[in-house]
Amino acid sequence: MIMIQAIVLFPLLGFLIAGLFGRVIGPRPSELVTTGLLMASAVMSWIVFIKTGYGEGGKTLVLGNWFTSGTLSVDWAFRVDTLTAVMLVVVNSVSALVHLYSIGYMHEDPARPRFFAYLSLFTFAMLMLVTSDNLVQMFFGWEGVGLASYLLIGFWYEKPTAVAAAMKAFIVNRVGDFGFAFGIFVVFVLTGSVSYDAVFARIGDLSALKVDFLGIDWDAMTIICLLLFVGAMGKSAQFLLHTWLPDAMEGPTPVSALIHAATMVTAGVFMVARLSPLFEASPSAMNVVMFVGATTAFFAATIGLVQNDIKRVIAYSTCSQLGYMFVALGSGAYGAGIFHLFTHAFFKALLFLGAGSVIHAMHHEQDIRKMGGLFKKIPLTGTMMAIGTLALTGFPLTAGFFSKDAIIEAAFASHSPVQSYAFILLVLAAGMTSFYSWRLFFMTFMGQPRWGHDDHAHDHHAHAHGDHDHDHGHSHEPHESPLVMTIPLILLGAGALFAGLVFASAFIGEGYGEFWKGAIFTSEHNHILHAMHEVPEWVKQSPFVMMLGGFVLASIFYLWKPHLPGQLAQSQPLLYKFLLNKWYFDELYDIIFVRAAKAIGRFLWKQGDGRVIDGMGPDGVSARVLDVTGWAVRMQTGYLYHYAFAMLIGLAGFMTWYMFGGVH
Repeated sequence: MIMIQAIVLFPLLGFLIAGLFGRVIGPRPSELVTTGLLMASAVMSWIVFIKTGYGEGGKTLVLGNWFTSGTLSVDWAFRVDTLTAVMLVVVNSVSALVHLYSIGYMHEDPARPRFFAYLSLFTFAMLMLVTSDNLVQMFFGWEGVGLASYLLIGFWYEKPTAVAAAMKAFIVNRVGDFGFAFGIFVVFVLTGSVSYDAVFARIGDLSALKVDFLGIDWDAMTIICLLLFVGAMGKSAQFLLHTWLPDAMEGPTPVSALIHAATMVTAGVFMVARLSPLFEASPSAMNVVMFVGATTAFFAATIGLVQNDIKRVIAYSTCSQLGYMFVALGSGAYGAGIFHLFTHAFFKALLFLGAGSVIHAMHHEQDIRKMGGLFKKIPLTGTMMAIGTLALTGFPLTAGFFSKDAIIEAAFASHSPVQSYAFILLVLAAGMTSFYSWRLFFMTFMGQPRWGHDDHAHDHHAHAHGDHDHDHGHSHEPHESPLVMTIPLILLGAGALFAGLVFASAFIGEGYGEFWKGAIFTSEHNHILHAMHEVPEWVKQSPFVMMLGGFVLASIFYLWKPHLPGQLAQSQPLLYKFLLNKWYFDELYDIIFVRAAKAIGRFLWKQGDGRVIDGMGPDGVSARVLDVTGWAVRMQTGYLYHYAFAMLIGLAGFMTWYMFGGVH
């Protein structure tokens, strides 16, 4: 169990060393210490994964009591079962490779120690979240990840867009976190505990409970699950709370890979899987999870079709793939959802780091319309991006093929009322995923170069973007990235090719029970795993057909007849604008929430603060007191006859009152 403590605490140690002493020891030692500690954590995570999943099973290590307040007692504890082990591998492997890659990518940024400290803090917070044994400890990690993402997205704080994006991520996540925190309160009120085992033991009682809210009796279980799911929607960027995710691209590229591949966005998926006993007891909540997931998968894929920023296309792809994971969870196929989380981490980190390598080669150009023909210049990056694209689109025998197809089959086999809706949207999303992924690949690596004509503008564009890591040389020819950046790509490429093949039987096949050992709960009414394997043949073939269709369409549009996309956009201006502007969600939220909040603030400032508080205070009572004292001061002239005159008037007034009725 010392290994578990080391896995969790090594990133914290790296954060403290680089964060507190980074300026003293300098950038290079900061990079080496944080990266070395994470490499060690990653290696130990794989050992724990093999021991837990294929060997002795899970255990819980209680470090001690964290705090006790009345009847609420919270322990610091590490719950290590197969689900935790899977997350440890995902988080630490991707984080270690991102650390290594960042040594090359950020090589000229003067604030490297701060950057590496933030990366390690992010990883530590995520590890606290996935090893938690109670809801409060999970919430601690949850908020820690939120803080670290804010610091990383806004890392280049001189860029106004980066600051705005960091703020947006933080605020949108607060909305979700409010639901999550509220859910934890309700769980504690109804069960008297926040420890998983204690809460799970009370599920029978909870299922029968009704909660009075707004005069209506609600099913307690459904209320708890939906509140907790609101937290997952915020963290995992589901429909309506998704707006922060594409803007998070303002951080350095390694941050995008870390946030979007392995850590922050998968926290919601992990949370629903961890609390599977609660969700299993609430079919209504499961239907909501499935509906939201399917909507997200489709909605994000439609936006990905027309984006031109290389990182934003991949960001919307992440959003869409998270929708797939939630559909799996909503259908009760928790293993399939976590399997997709596991495989997705490899190919999505590969795509983001590959995009970083392209941006590095292109001197900080991110617009794919200004690329093209890059395969000859950066063949290794191109090959790795091709592998990532194959895995994402679900090409047979790649990682995405096993997990994504399993989810589509689970959606079809589910008995949920939203089953048809989810299945149709996922299959459509699979076609769009293939189209926009190959569109990205063809526009970046194939065709005629579109980057050689305007060197001066390129240079100006790079400086305007404020990216601190300028090129190694001064040549404007795109060049392959250094080894420190390409080694992580090759390792992730291996994962993207083989992770599905190697682990499919354990996650969703014959070895399911032996592998999970009860880490994921499925009730006796849940036969989805069996039903998945018995769906009609056309259902199994549908994702492949859509993948092929997307590939062929992208080839026609961007290789054979490159004039077609422009013509299509001109012939359908409304649809094109609608998708390009992301369904106008930002504008909608601006009108409904942002402007409303500003209007309320302005009203309180002008009327509440200005009129009432200032009117009563500084401009009201205080001002009158000053006026009265001013008059009183004026009366104090210092002349004796003035005082004698005032005394005589006073005496005359007193005598008058006395004579005309003062005494009766």
